[in-house]
Amino acid sequence: MGQAERSERVETVPEGFAERGWTIRAGGKDDLPAVVEVVAEALLTKEEPGFWVDRLDPVLAEDHYGRQLLALETDRPGGAAESGDERLVEGGRVIGAVNAFSFRMSVPGGTRAAAGVTGVGVWPTRRRRGVLTALMRRQLADIRDRGEKLAVLWASEGAIYGRFGYAPATSAYEIGVEAAHARLRPDAPRDPGLTTELVRVFRARAALERVHAAVADREVGRVQRSRAFWDTTLRDTPDSRQGRSPLKAVVVSGPDGPQGYALYRTGNREVYVQEVLATAPAARTALYEHLFSRDLVTRLVFTPTSQDDPLRHLIADPKRLSVTFDDSLWLRLVDVPGALAERSYAAPVDVVLEVSDRHAPWNEGRWRLRADRSGATCEPTEDAPDLSLDVSHLGAVHLGGRTLTGYLRSGLITEHTPGAVGGLDTALFRPDAPFCDLAF
Repeated sequence: MGQAERSERVETVPEGFAERGWTIRAGGKDDLPAVVEVVAEALLTKEEPGFWVDRLDPVLAEDHYGRQLLALETDRPGGAAESGDERLVEGGRVIGAVNAFSFRMSVPGGTRAAAGVTGVGVWPTRRRRGVLTALMRRQLADIRDRGEKLAVLWASEGAIYGRFGYAPATSAYEIGVEAAHARLRPDAPRDPGLTTELVRVFRARAALERVHAAVADREVGRVQRSRAFWDTTLRDTPDSRQGRSPLKAVVVSGPDGPQGYALYRTGNREVYVQEVLATAPAARTALYEHLFSRDLVTRLVFTPTSQDDPLRHLIADPKRLSVTFDDSLWLRLVDVPGALAERSYAAPVDVVLEVSDRHAPWNEGRWRLRADRSGATCEPTEDAPDLSLDVSHLGAVHLGGRTLTGYLRSGLITEHTPGAVGGLDTALFRPDAPFCDLAF
C-alpha cells in the first residue's frame, strides 16, 4: 500500500504541523542516538526494578534504551518503515518517536504476527501539541500495511494508551513465600528419571531456548523470544543484578532432553526467581524442590507469574503465599475483522458488532462475527447491531482472560440484543489465563 493511499485512509498529520515546521517520517538506524535521548528523557521518572533502569541516572537510561532499540535492527526481517517505526521531526531534530518489534505471539487459535510497540516518547517541551497522536496513528497504519493484525505494549501510563485503543489483556503477579513454609503437596507429580543440574547460564542457553520455545508455542499471551531478546534476558552485569548474585540457571532433563528450567538470583537471604518454565508437570516439581532447598534462605519471590501459576496449586499451604498484582500486557486489534476471523472460539456465536475506532477508522462500522469450533468469519454488514463497543474493549477480551460483562455492567458498552454479551463472552472463553513473560 502506497503512502498516498495510506494518507487518505487515516489522518496522520494534524492541522498546523506544516506551519510549525513539523514532519513525520519513517525511522532508521541513523536516528538511534536521537531517539534514545527522546525516549529516555520522556521516561526519566519511571522506576521499575527488573525491567526499566533507574531513570534518575540519564547515563543508565540512555544505555538501556540504546540496547533496547538496537534490538529492533537485529530482529526485524523487514525495513523500519514497514514495522511502525516513525519519527516526528522539527527542523531536522527528532522530538517524538514510536517503534515496534515484529513478534510471533500465541493467541487462541495459534501463533500469530503481532507488533510489539516500544520506545514511545515525546520531548518534554513539545508535549500536549498532538505529537503523540500523530505518531500513534501513523504507526497503526504502518502495522496494518505490514499485515500484523494485533499490537501489544507495556503501558507506562494506562490513561495514555487507553486513548489509542489499547486495553489490559493479561495479568501478572508477584508470589512470595517464607522459606519455612515452602513445601509442596505430597501428591505433587514426580519422576525419578529426571535429573536436576545447576548450570552456568551461558552453557544452559540452548536448553533454555528449547524449553521456552515449546512453552511459548502453546501458552496464550507468550511471545517467541528472539536471539536479541535472549541476550537481554540473560544479560548479567552489575547494574542488572540490583545488588543480587549473578544469574543462575537450573535445568531439569529427561531421556529426551531438557524439560524445564528456572532462572534466579540470590541475595539478602532471598531467592529471587524470574522464570520457571516446564514442558511436563514433574519437571516443574523438580524445579520447585531445587529452589526450596537452597540453604540460608528465608524467603522466595517469584515474579512475574500468571494468574493461574501452578505454584498456587502445588504449594502445601496456599494461604502461606503472598500474591500481589504486578502488571498487564495491553493489546489492540489493528485489523478487527482479520483478528476476529483468525481466532478460535469455545462455542458457536453469531453477533453483529458496531465498532468505534477513532485512530484506525478502517475498523469502524458494523461487523458480523460468525464462529464455532471449526472456524470463524467476520464480514461487514448493514444489519442492526447486537452490541456497540470500542475497539479497546475487543482488545481486552481477545486473549480470553477477561470478559465484556464487566464493561456492560459499568455502562461502557451497549447491548442492543439481550444476551449478546454473555454469548460472546462464552465463545471467547479460555480456561487458561493468558500471560506474557517478555518485557519490551
